[in-house]
Amino acid sequence: MPLELPLVAPGEPGSELTAGQDGGATVRRSVLPGGLRVITEHMPGLRSVTVGAWVPVGSRDERDGHFGSTHFLEHLLFKGTPRRTALDIAEAFDAVGGEANASTGKESTCYHARVLDTDLPMAVDVIMDMITSALIDPAELETERGVILEELAMNDDDPGDVVHEQFAATVLGAHPLGRPIGGTPRSIREVPRDAVVAHYREHYAPRTLVVAAAGGVDHDALVAQVLAALEAGGWDTASHARPVPRRTWDGTDAVPPGVPETGTEIEVHRATEQAHVILGGTGLTATDPRRYALSVLSAILGGGMSSRLFQEIREKRGLAYATYCFAQAHADTGTFGLYAGCAPGKVEEVSALLGAELDKMAGTPVSEAELTRAIGQLSGGMVLGMEDTGARMSRLGKAELVHGELLSVSEQLDRVRSVTAREVRELAELLASRPRSRVVVGPVRA
Repeated sequence: MPLELPLVAPGEPGSELTAGQDGGATVRRSVLPGGLRVITEHMPGLRSVTVGAWVPVGSRDERDGHFGSTHFLEHLLFKGTPRRTALDIAEAFDAVGGEANASTGKESTCYHARVLDTDLPMAVDVIMDMITSALIDPAELETERGVILEELAMNDDDPGDVVHEQFAATVLGAHPLGRPIGGTPRSIREVPRDAVVAHYREHYAPRTLVVAAAGGVDHDALVAQVLAALEAGGWDTASHARPVPRRTWDGTDAVPPGVPETGTEIEVHRATEQAHVILGGTGLTATDPRRYALSVLSAILGGGMSSRLFQEIREKRGLAYATYCFAQAHADTGTFGLYAGCAPGKVEEVSALLGAELDKMAGTPVSEAELTRAIGQLSGGMVLGMEDTGARMSRLGKAELVHGELLSVSEQLDRVRSVTAREVRELAELLASRPRSRVVVGPVRA
């Protein structure tokens, strides 16, 4: 049975949980004073640990005037605290051969590090210092403003990034999820330090924080290290508080406010040799039970060299080098798209083929051979991916922030293997019936 992760106060039933996992691993979870959550997976025999500090705030949570603040904070938390300079933070990880980084999403932010088990106390102390005590120095902010603008410019030079960013904006429209994660050049130039500081103080607190770690980690020792580091940073670790609620959505297949109910065609001019095409629309939410069927559908349609898109568009017709399908899930909606990169003169032909393959899946049951192959592909990839402490840590963090339950690898495999051809076809019918948008980036008319 999945390990349920209730949002309770410290000391209440469910605030301390332990469960065995595949391969002799053990998961433990504690809800601590202030609503802080610590969840670990001890993996016997490993000398490395990946630890992540998760905050359930992303670009969708930015208010007017704060746009770009989430991405700004991802950079600024590495720029110094009262105890450490930016160089001190960098040298701390370099000195032990470790790695430290951060990632911003539309619904969460994670600051993470991978180190030897003996260096975990240092990593926890540094990351918690950054989380609790970032200076957000005015001079550093202005320097980083330039760095972020260069990052956005770099992304804008990559037509693959542009087409995916524009696709999300087109499908999700005025919904907050339609905004780019990193902000826009205009929002980064205009956001004031006061807005970034306000965003930081509003969203970074014990009851929002999840600390996840996987590898050669001792749960009790990590709990003590985290509490000591938070107290050193001046955070309240004594109050009897519940963690913040998870994002929920009960609209199922309803369109959330702000998401367009009709498809749109967008062309973005770039002086490239190739045109990048995405055709698609809304997908499933992150907690939709059909997400396992969606994984199988995606594998059959565009998940590998034997997939339908690859065989039809590349192998049979030679129209593209890369073609695939993808899905991105959020709390209240998602996106689903089919991609191909092709010669500018072949955009219409390739677009028609992308749509035709989706319609074919909706109109004809997948074969038993295709179903078996897709399930095998997903199963193998899942097991291989979970042999990495970073992937295990991310699995813990997402279970805590998004799903409210933790499935073992075996339980995840069982859910994938239980997907039927009928479920795949029904889901294909749903996705094919939704409004379709098309985005083209390349040497086309803007």
